[in-house]
Amino acid sequence: MATFGFLSSMPPTKCGLATFSNALAGVIGVQGDSVVGVRVVDSPPVETLADVNRAATHLTVVTTLVNGSPNGVRDAAATLNRTDVAVIQHEYGIYGGADGEDVVEVMRLLRVPTIVVIHTVLDTPTPHQKSVLEDVVRLASACVVMSDAALLRLREVFDVGRARVQMIPHGVAPPHPGSPDPAANPVVLTWGLIGPGKGIEWGIRSMAHLGDMHTPPTYRVVGETHPKVMAREGEAYRRELERITRTLGLDNVVEFHSDYLDLNTLGRYVSEASVVLLPYDSSSQITSGVLAEAVTAGIPVVATAFPHAIELLSTGAGIVVPHRDPAAMARSVRWVLTHPDEAQEMSRIGRQWGLDALWPAVGERFRKVARAIGASVAA
Repeated sequence: MATFGFLSSMPPTKCGLATFSNALAGVIGVQGDSVVGVRVVDSPPVETLADVNRAATHLTVVTTLVNGSPNGVRDAAATLNRTDVAVIQHEYGIYGGADGEDVVEVMRLLRVPTIVVIHTVLDTPTPHQKSVLEDVVRLASACVVMSDAALLRLREVFDVGRARVQMIPHGVAPPHPGSPDPAANPVVLTWGLIGPGKGIEWGIRSMAHLGDMHTPPTYRVVGETHPKVMAREGEAYRRELERITRTLGLDNVVEFHSDYLDLNTLGRYVSEASVVLLPYDSSSQITSGVLAEAVTAGIPVVATAFPHAIELLSTGAGIVVPHRDPAAMARSVRWVLTHPDEAQEMSRIGRQWGLDALWPAVGERFRKVARAIGASVAA
């Protein structure tokens, strides 16, 4: 049995990297290995390690790296060096130093094989952002991105060795059983951590174009405000979305649910959706776990033209629309809701794609990478 050491944000922190790490640790553990974690935080946590480990259900957190702490980098590296392979989640915003450069200092102290999972690949990085990611890739034994778009951008924009990087799709949980009847009660769903840049204001405005339908859809916006957004500006974005809803007279159409999205709650919301709408503002997002989850669940997706959406929906699992164009969003939602045969085919294509992205398959591919770089992971 091998021991994997994870470096990342982790539960009870609520963010995509924490959720990803916990899920990946879960399938690695089921497949026979153990996982210990170094949790990255911006300030000394109020939770004890016992509290953290009750939330991080699939790994054992043994060390906390408080960004900027005197011995944090050294202690994090020491913990990871006691494992068989280190798995580092990389995103500029979670590590200390300029552009998260402290992760480079951790990696320079590592003596074990290292897999880096790259969650963000900028299309126009600053010179320092470019340097940080290039150092991360150079110091890693292997790197993983989660879309072909990310792989292409990494090779075109950054000076990295091609052999070091491979694509493994973002893992997804098995779909929650359910088959909504869009004709009877159509539901358009947007979910995830809420904050500026999610483009939900455009999704709300798109609903104003659908009031003439025989059965107008309900638009559900589900998810908490992102913790970093909450710390910076509170609920200002959510209040603005509510104001837009009132101004357009859509109070009976738009629903806001600020639920904590555990797997059962999320599964229920997704299973009730007729269409998933991802109206993101970003034109450069190369990884979206929400998109992968929606496609795998067999829910037709209408998404703005960010790279991961262009890639995944080109299979036929959904429709790509221009950014900040509520009329185009509405036309596509209307088309899905009024063409049941075509919507069913989108569902079939999405579910088929998702077979290779289910967490057990993704976990085994990470274990295969670990074996390839010399970690003592049983086949």
